[in-house]
Formats: sequence, C-alpha cells, structure tokens
Amino acid sequence: MKESVKPYASEQTSKKVQVRQMFDSISGRYDSLNRVISFGIDVQWRKNLINRVLQHKPQKVLDVATGTGDLALSLAQKNADIAIVGLDLSPGMLDLGKQKIQQAQKSNQIEMIVGDSEALPFEDQSFDAVMVAFGVRNFENLDQGLTEILRVLKPQGQLTVLETAVPKSLFLRLGYQIYTGAIMPLIGRLFSSDKKAYSYLSSSAAAFPCGEAFNNILRKNGFIEVQDFPQTLGVASIYCAYKA
Repeated sequence: MKESVKPYASEQTSKKVQVRQMFDSISGRYDSLNRVISFGIDVQWRKNLINRVLQHKPQKVLDVATGTGDLALSLAQKNADIAIVGLDLSPGMLDLGKQKIQQAQKSNQIEMIVGDSEALPFEDQSFDAVMVAFGVRNFENLDQGLTEILRVLKPQGQLTVLETAVPKSLFLRLGYQIYTGAIMPLIGRLFSSDKKAYSYLSSSAAAFPCGEAFNNILRKNGFIEVQDFPQTLGVASIYCAYKA
C-alpha cells in the first residue's frame, strides 16, 4: 500500500497521528455514515467474518482497530463465553464503543483499550484469534502491524480480516471507482465536518493491495493457509490466515 496515502496529506505529522485525529473527528457519525455508504451491506460482511472466527471455537479474541466496537459486540452476542479485547488508536471511537457495550450489558465480556496496532501491549501468544474489520489499510507500517498480530497469536491461532477490495470485472471496477472516488466522498462531506476524512477512506481503499496481493503479504509475514473470500461482487474480501 502506498505510504503516502494519509488523511491530511499537506500536514507533516505521521500517518498514525493523522488517522487518530481523523477518527476522533468523525467518531460521532462514523457508524451511521458507514451504513449509508455501504447500503447496510457491511453488517452482513461482519456477520460472515464472525462466523469464520467462531468455527475455531476461540476462548480469547483480540479485535484490532475496533473503532466503536461493532465487531466485538457482534461476536459477544453470538457467544457469551468468549473474552474479547478491543483495541484502537482513537479515544473518541472507543468512548462511543464503551457506551454501546455498556448499553448491551457486555462490559464484563469486552475490554476496550487505547493502543497501537504496531506495538500491541500484550504478551506473546495471548490470543486464540485476532480479527480486523476495515482497519489494516490504516496501519502506518502494514508489515509491522501483521508481525505484531502474529506475535500475540497462539500457535494455530487465526487472523481474520475484512477489508474493501476492487472488483476484478472491468465493468464493476469502473462503477466501483466512480462510487468510491466521487460519490462516497461527497456523501461524507455532506454529513461530516471533516471534509478530508471520507476522501481518505476512499483513496486508502483504492490503494490497498487486495486479493492475492494481500495474501502474499500475509505469507511474507509468516502466516500460513492463507485464503481470501470475496464479498458482494468483489467490493470487499474476508481474509483468513493462521499462525504455524
């Protein structure tokens, strides 16, 4: 993924600082805007990811880039016996997530902490599974983030990633590029005070190495049995990989 793709390209601060600033600024509208922009299909994608996580009966799961905790909550509601830790750079997103978790009466099951995905504050082999939804493209150093995830996974532990993708069909790809390049940022600007945030989200999605390219990055960083599962005409993919 291109290192230069940042939320605020004209600023000299690191991508990590800018991503935290951006998500803090849009946290109040992030969930509702996601539903609008994806036509609500992202809810089903998350369910599909959760089903893959549950197949391996994990006892302790880390949700990296948890945001407002949608994925962590979905997993907790499916299985009340799993201990879940949600980690995110953005205190603003986490504050909203904590409110949602408290309202759902899942505070005893889900712990939400501020943390850096590229320097995870956990001991080696701490988790049976790690999941990330729409977060890996925001890593400043993708290899470092994946290496950290591998470190905290137990042997034979599973990484499951949901991320946007570019359709392979030329016709679908053209429509996708028009939507993400022009329409999606326009919707974001109409509903968000941060005018650059949704332009970044669309440009970072376009720059992300999806499909076999991301599979190869996972393999390069030590993961095995790597597979990707396209979702909804190829506009997103679920990636599954394991620690040896």
